[in-house]
Amino acid sequence: MLGTSVFTNYEEVTAVILFAIGFSTLLLHKNLIRKIIGMNIMDTAIYLFLASKGYISGRAAPIITNGVMETEAYINPVPSGLVLTGIVVSVSVTALMLSLTIRLYRRYHTLNLDEIAILSRKGGK
Repeated sequence: MLGTSVFTNYEEVTAVILFAIGFSTLLLHKNLIRKIIGMNIMDTAIYLFLASKGYISGRAAPIITNGVMETEAYINPVPSGLVLTGIVVSVSVTALMLSLTIRLYRRYHTLNLDEIAILSRKGGK
């Protein structure tokens, strides 16, 4: 593994495990709330991965202090900006999914996707 091990890249390994948990939750469960939770776990894994890739040990946040102007003294601010933007988008998507789930529950009185599909084919208006 080119001199790296699982113990030195534990943030990336944790992100991959979290992503796998979220993806399996999204695929295997029929309940809409559990699917939303699985998608949020996947989002969190991606944010963890981006944040771990943007961090460089021994460097500070990109805020100029004490007159230090060298770029080697600071971390890259792009991954942090991507994480913040992703969190805002994730909250918006989660709110939209939850509102649609409420509408589906009020119409079909269930959160099971199989039952919703059966009821929608029967013309359950």
